[in-house]
Amino acid sequence: MRENDLLLRAVHRLPVERPPVWLMRQAGRSDPAYRALRNKISLPLERLFQTVPGPFSASEVEWVIEISLLPKRFGVDAIIMYHDILTPLAPMGVHFKFSPAPVLETPVRTASRIKGLRPLDDPVAQLKFTGEVIKGLRRSLDGSLPLIGFAGAPLTLAFFMIAGKSPMNRERGISSEADIVFRMMRETPNLFHELLSRLTRMTIAYLNYQISQGAQIVQLFESIADGIDRSLYESFAQPYHERIFAELSPNAPSILFAKECPFLDLMLKSGADVLSVGKCIDLKEAQSHAAGKVAVQGNVDNCVLRDGTIDDITKAVGKCLKRAGRVGHILNLNHGIHRDTPFENVKYFVEAAKAHNWSE
Repeated sequence: MRENDLLLRAVHRLPVERPPVWLMRQAGRSDPAYRALRNKISLPLERLFQTVPGPFSASEVEWVIEISLLPKRFGVDAIIMYHDILTPLAPMGVHFKFSPAPVLETPVRTASRIKGLRPLDDPVAQLKFTGEVIKGLRRSLDGSLPLIGFAGAPLTLAFFMIAGKSPMNRERGISSEADIVFRMMRETPNLFHELLSRLTRMTIAYLNYQISQGAQIVQLFESIADGIDRSLYESFAQPYHERIFAELSPNAPSILFAKECPFLDLMLKSGADVLSVGKCIDLKEAQSHAAGKVAVQGNVDNCVLRDGTIDDITKAVGKCLKRAGRVGHILNLNHGIHRDTPFENVKYFVEAAKAHNWSE
C-alpha cells in the first residue's frame, strides 16, 4: 500500500479527502536547496540530463535522484523525475548542450538529416541512465509517493530540433527562432510529417520504457501548443498525440499537457487519461465535458506564484478548487514554475491545497 495515493485516485476519478497537488519544475531553480546542490555537483546540465553521448557514473545517477526528491520535503503528492524533454534525442544523434539554455550545434533542417536519425530500438541500452534514475527513485520513494515520468511531444521536439534552440520565450510565447519551423511546415509538409512520425515512434518507445522501469504516471509535454492555431494543431499535433496514447502500456495512466491550448474538444479526443489545462480553460467547463471520461489537472496561473502575495495565492487556489470540484482534479499550475518565483510562495501553494476546506 502506498502511503500517499491521492494523485492516482484522482486520475481514476475516485474520491479523495483533499486535492492532490504537484508542480511542473518543482525540482528547480526557485528552490535554494536545488541551487546549492547544483553548485556542489558543478556539472553542466547536459551531463545531468544526458543529452550528449558518453558514459555516466553512478554518482551522476544519485545526484539526479537527490534533485528529483527535493520537493518531497515540502509536501507535494508526486515526484517527477529531474530530466529534460531533449534527453531521448541523444540516441537519435541529436545532441543538445546547455549554455544555459539548450543549443544544438547543427539544427535538423534537411531531408538527409531527418532520414539519418537513428531509431530508439533498444532503450534499455540507449537510455540506460534514465532507467537507472527511475529504478533508483522507486527504491528511494519506497511506495511513499507516486513517480511521474514524461516526454516531449513530437511537434515540440521538432521545433527544438529545427530551430536549434528553444522556440519559446518564457515571457512572450513563440520566439523569432520558430519562423524557420513554420516555413518548413508550409513548404515541405511531407518532410515535416516524416520527422514527426520518427519522433512519435521514439516517444512511444521512450514512455513505455519509463513505465517498464517503474514510472507510475507519464506526462506528454506539448509545450508549443500556445503558439499554433487550430489548423496546425489538427495537422501536426493531434494525430501524433492520439497515436502515442493509443500505444502506451496500460500499466500507467497518462497526462496530456498542452500549454495554454484552447482546443478542449481535441484534447478530449487524444486518448490521455488526464488533461492538464491552462488558465485559458474554465475548469468547471472542462469538468463538465470530462466527467466519466478523464480527469483534469491545473490551472493556477504560474505568474500568481511569482508575483502575488500569500492572499493572492490563497484566492487563486480556492477559486481553482471550487471550479474543479472534488472529483477527478489534480491541482497544478498552468505551466512550470518561473525561475524567479519566491520559494516561500511555492511552499505556500502546496500548503494552501492541503488546508483547503471543501465546504467553503
